[in-house]
Amino acid sequence: MIELGNYNELEVLRDTSVGLFLGSKTGTEILLPNKYVPKAIDIGDTIKVFCYLDHEERPIATTLTPNVIRNKFGFLQVAEVNKIGAFMDWGLEKHLLVPFSEQRDKMKEGQWYVVRCYMDDISFRLVGSNKIDKFLSNDDLTVREREEVELLFTRLTDLGWEVIINDQHKGLVYSNEIYKHVAVGDRTKGYIKNIRPDNKLDVSLQPIGEKLLEPAAEAIYKKLMAHGGYLALHDKSDPELIKRELQMSKKTFKKGVGTLYRERKIVIKEDGIHASN
Repeated sequence: MIELGNYNELEVLRDTSVGLFLGSKTGTEILLPNKYVPKAIDIGDTIKVFCYLDHEERPIATTLTPNVIRNKFGFLQVAEVNKIGAFMDWGLEKHLLVPFSEQRDKMKEGQWYVVRCYMDDISFRLVGSNKIDKFLSNDDLTVREREEVELLFTRLTDLGWEVIINDQHKGLVYSNEIYKHVAVGDRTKGYIKNIRPDNKLDVSLQPIGEKLLEPAAEAIYKKLMAHGGYLALHDKSDPELIKRELQMSKKTFKKGVGTLYRERKIVIKEDGIHASN
């Protein structure tokens, strides 16, 4: 079976004037047009392609890389708005439709939005939705505390940034725990800091507990060496200065410096930290 809206590993069956016909193990075939055919490929070879519907609603394969796949979230730009909805540029020739009924707010041409790609149950077409909350659930969590996860930033609130976790759950990164610039659509790794009794998830951008030491020490040491072996930072430095220079809290900085000192990689002086000779 060939899954539309996703990558498929398919066998090259035959060569025609319009392109290669690819097939799955279940006997389903799909066309890879000539413009996407790699130079070095033969009958019987296996190729990884993305499959979707073309402008005439025919299943088609492509070697282009989409900016979002089926049942996942992406950060897409509106290419056009017409009477049926917004058409998003998702890296393919045919744009992805987000109907007006699937827009949280009316989308505007040229603007960027977080969008979920899914198969519409009625039309059996790939469409997008900006009503992201309906695709997220914290009822049955698939994560645990301290686990590393994938984050997608969606909205800034009074408390902090709402994030999508592993394309499944909703979480929050508190503003006072963010030490670098972030924006809607940013993707980064994060860590489950706390699972509340109501299954709400607090998320950290830094490893939790002991795992925090090594990355912090490494980041400080890289910055130190990039500045000729000296940083004018110490345990009495202003927290905002540390945040601006290293994108970490003063507490994290002190732990990282402690690790480097114990490993004898630095010398701590009144004017800051110096690389050991």
